[in-house]
Amino acid sequence: MKTTGKLRLWLTAVPMILLGLILLVSGIGKAWAGTVAGQTEFFDVLLKSFWGPTMSWLIANLLPWGEIVLGVALLLRIYPRLASALSLPLAAGFIANNAYAISQGLKEFPQCGYCFGVFEKFLGSPTPVQSLSIDIALFVFAMVVIFLFPINFWSFAPWFWKRKGGKKGGIDEKASS
Repeated sequence: MKTTGKLRLWLTAVPMILLGLILLVSGIGKAWAGTVAGQTEFFDVLLKSFWGPTMSWLIANLLPWGEIVLGVALLLRIYPRLASALSLPLAAGFIANNAYAISQGLKEFPQCGYCFGVFEKFLGSPTPVQSLSIDIALFVFAMVVIFLFPINFWSFAPWFWKRKGGKKGGIDEKASS
């Protein structure tokens, strides 16, 4: 691998790990709690009649599992650019939801479990401004991985994968972009 490819790999490692950890912890906390408290308020206002109990149920039950899958994919470096691209709509939705909460004058979320589910007992419950800051960081981390990761978008190169030459990482000069 070229020197620039190695540099890009190291520059994207921290944002990829942080994005993966935050998504994984958040998803596990929400799935364990069995609810996504308050996550649908923004959509209720935005979509009104198009929004129903079925959609609320789908978000409450699928969102945590989506976060878990994306977090695991990023931590194991399985299709990292694709996982980062799929995390962008999540981060954008979280940003919109928190911006709406701030615009409504909320200083804190009324229900526990909004961001990190059961882990908020240990981590504390973030305010809407703190949540917005975390969500903006998630968005930036995803963009860094999408644009700087040294492997093609559809390349499969988990860190535990061994190439023919015996090197781990599955990255070779041909796959580098």
